[in-house]
Amino acid sequence: EENLANVAPRYKDDSEPMGYYRVLGQIRDMLPRDAIISSEGASTMDIGRTVLPNFYARHRLDAATYGTMGVGLGQAIAAAVVNPDKKVVCVEGDSAFGFSGMEVETACRYNLPITFIIINNNGIGGGPDELDPKNVPPSAYTPNARYERVIEAFGGKGYFVTKVAELEPALKEALADPKPNIVNIMIDAQSQRKPQEFAWLTR
Repeated sequence: EENLANVAPRYKDDSEPMGYYRVLGQIRDMLPRDAIISSEGASTMDIGRTVLPNFYARHRLDAATYGTMGVGLGQAIAAAVVNPDKKVVCVEGDSAFGFSGMEVETACRYNLPITFIIINNNGIGGGPDELDPKNVPPSAYTPNARYERVIEAFGGKGYFVTKVAELEPALKEALADPKPNIVNIMIDAQSQRKPQEFAWLTR
C-alpha cells in the first residue's frame, strides 16, 4: 500500500514531456482484461512489470531474467498466431524495438491483431532532446524518431504521440483496431523509475 501511494501521483502527472508512469498507467487503464502482453526494454519492461497487470496465466511475455533484447516482437507475433481472438500488445522501449523492429512486416503480412507501443526516450536508457553533432553520446538515437512510419510502409496504421491530450485517443483507436499498428509515444528523455529502496540493499 505504501508503494502504491508513492507512485500514484506519477500516474496522473500531466507534465510534458510525459514520464514512464503516466504513459504506462494510461495503457494499464485501457488494456482488455485478457490481453496478452509482450514487453522488453530496460526501464520500459521493469516499470511495466509493476504497472501492467496480469489476470490470467501465460498472458505476459518479456525478456526475462537476463534481459535478452530483440525477443518482444517475435513473442507478440507467436502469441497472436496461437491466440487469434485475443488482443496482443507489445510494449517496447525504442532501443528494444531497434533489435527486431522489421518484424512488423510479418505482423502486417499475416494481418495479426497486434498493437506495438514504443515508449521512446531518444536512446538507450535515455538520450538528449537535440543532438549536438560535436558531442553525440554513444547511447543517443535520432531525437523524435518516427518509428510508427515503419509499419505504414507495410500497410499498417501508425500514431505519433507527443502530448498528454493525444495519448488516450491514440491508444483507444489502436487497441480497437484488429489490424497491426504502432503507437510511438515520446517521453521525457530523463524519465526514470521510482528509486528502489530495499532494507537489504540500502541499510
